[in-house]
Amino acid sequence: MAPKSVDQALAAIAGFEASTGWRDFARFHIERARKFKRQLEEDVNPKTGRPLAKATSYARLKAVGRFIHWLAGQQGYKSKISYSDADYFNPSANDARIATASREQRAPSVEQVRHVIASMPAGSDIEKRDRALIAFILLTGARDDAVASLSLKHVDMDRRLLDQDARTVRTKNRKTFPTWFFPIGDDIEAIVRDWKAYLGEALLFGPDDPLFPKTKIGLNEGQFAPAGLERAHWSNADPIRRVFRESFEGAGLPYFNPHSLRKTLARLGERVCGSPEEFKAWSQNLGHDQVMTTLVSYGTVAPHRQEELIGKMRIGRQANSVETGSPDPETVRRVLEHLVQGGGLGQIRD
Repeated sequence: MAPKSVDQALAAIAGFEASTGWRDFARFHIERARKFKRQLEEDVNPKTGRPLAKATSYARLKAVGRFIHWLAGQQGYKSKISYSDADYFNPSANDARIATASREQRAPSVEQVRHVIASMPAGSDIEKRDRALIAFILLTGARDDAVASLSLKHVDMDRRLLDQDARTVRTKNRKTFPTWFFPIGDDIEAIVRDWKAYLGEALLFGPDDPLFPKTKIGLNEGQFAPAGLERAHWSNADPIRRVFRESFEGAGLPYFNPHSLRKTLARLGERVCGSPEEFKAWSQNLGHDQVMTTLVSYGTVAPHRQEELIGKMRIGRQANSVETGSPDPETVRRVLEHLVQGGGLGQIRD
């Protein structure tokens, strides 16, 4: 698992230990699991002061439950903890449904992202980098942490290819895969092309140097301030998210994080792909082995769009029924009832 995921699991286990007063796990009792669940219900988010989100409590309970299940099979604990003890960390059915419910995922439209890019200045090296950064993520759908670790050698402008090589790129689950530029527009591609050329020709960057260098900090009138670009990669994706926040807000739009552009591309693919094979290629370009990952994770139809599509289908079906003499809804209902009750198609006469 990713280090961040491991840290979250460790934090959940540490929270459980703290709730027991750091007692030996070999002295586990179900009441301690119940106490931990009550404590999660009472805890508040230190940043907002509000109760913990159901998803947060759910994740912590699951992490501790998995640990207890593992511990039950370890030497010295087999006779003191049973596998079924892990079940005491299961959230209630209602809480689990709330925590795992699929909700509308916010994502900007391609036009909104284009508006942001068009409104960004490109005078200084830092401004050029920031504008090319957003254009690049729109063009490739690459995850922010992967982008932070990219070098010039990973991008082939002639082939319009991003080589997400897990040996040197921080891809999700350390998976290696190619991404060809999505058909967003030549103008967006030109921004990225010009940026890479600028790095190589003006700043004399080489193949192993970062595609998006970190900001160099220097002294200006006795105070720390940005002083150009440093020939070094970002250590994490935090600066990328900061660029997105400032750029979207500067363009008069609500903040959308870098990952949301993957949803933007997935929804674009649903509209422009003309065959299952095309959508499969689109899905693989996002790094997904299965098309369903793209559809389920990123392809949720927004409620307003859902209303629009259902309305169009309703009008279309009604028109088709009139023009072709299709059966009315009552006839369809009676046929379905007949089939549910075990009747065969051959027995239907009316």
